[in-house]
Amino acid sequence: MRAVWSLWSKPLANGNHPGWYTDRHHLLSWILSFELARRHYQETVLITDDCGAALLVDGLGLEFGSVSLELNALADHDPNLWAIGKLYAYECQRAPFVHIDNDVFLWERLPPELERASVIAQSPEYVPYGGGFYRPESIEYAIHRHGGWMPETFESYMPISGIIKAENCGIMGGCRTDFIRHYASETIRFIEHPDNHAVWRSRPQLDQDMVLFEQLMLSACVAFHHGRPGSPYADISMSYLFSGHEDALERADACGYTHMLASAKRDPDLAAHLERTVSQLYPQSYLRCIENLAARTI
Repeated sequence: MRAVWSLWSKPLANGNHPGWYTDRHHLLSWILSFELARRHYQETVLITDDCGAALLVDGLGLEFGSVSLELNALADHDPNLWAIGKLYAYECQRAPFVHIDNDVFLWERLPPELERASVIAQSPEYVPYGGGFYRPESIEYAIHRHGGWMPETFESYMPISGIIKAENCGIMGGCRTDFIRHYASETIRFIEHPDNHAVWRSRPQLDQDMVLFEQLMLSACVAFHHGRPGSPYADISMSYLFSGHEDALERADACGYTHMLASAKRDPDLAAHLERTVSQLYPQSYLRCIENLAARTI
């Protein structure tokens, strides 16, 4: 199984450093995420653009096994569509893989049974319909209002007993890359469809909608195809490292897994711990990061 990371740099140029305490801690997270995972996975891949490669490879000196500039294709996209970089990365995979977010740190390799699974994610997410960042009813209303387009997988996805299921994609991948490419391609089409340009312009918090496109659309695609007669993906199901949020809180340390979610990135104590960890485990990379930031070369 290969380990894959992606970085679309345009949201960074737009001033979005995914919620980290400082720009420095954002860069330090890349060092730790990559260096830990490559202890377990010999094949490492970065999907990025020219600026992303300059930042991570030329600037930080991260030694990815291969680097693709696939995300140069997104140069004209709205930077609020931040999840589309990950979707492009998913779509171009042809062999079993795990995509690792830069705020995920794998102290241990993933369990063998998870690496053999069809489609994997960190954990399922269950939220009340209309709650949190998942607002499918709001997006569907906007599509009807502006004459937009939505895939059948999205239109037919209904909450069960008022609860929406989505997938936490801190890690995401699997062995059924045919299905993963299908999900990514359909979601990209949803985002890029010409009839939806006016829809997205009308969204006051388009950046928050992106969680739905990545994580809820994966659930919707699995639900649509699972058990469907004639579907090439009828046997698809999800497998998880954790059964839910509470399970992740209880067992993350035992599994050697850290995911610095949301407000954790902005916590000054956790930021200091991240900096100490990188400086102790990878002192040369740490110094390179600090020196380049001081010289404003990254």
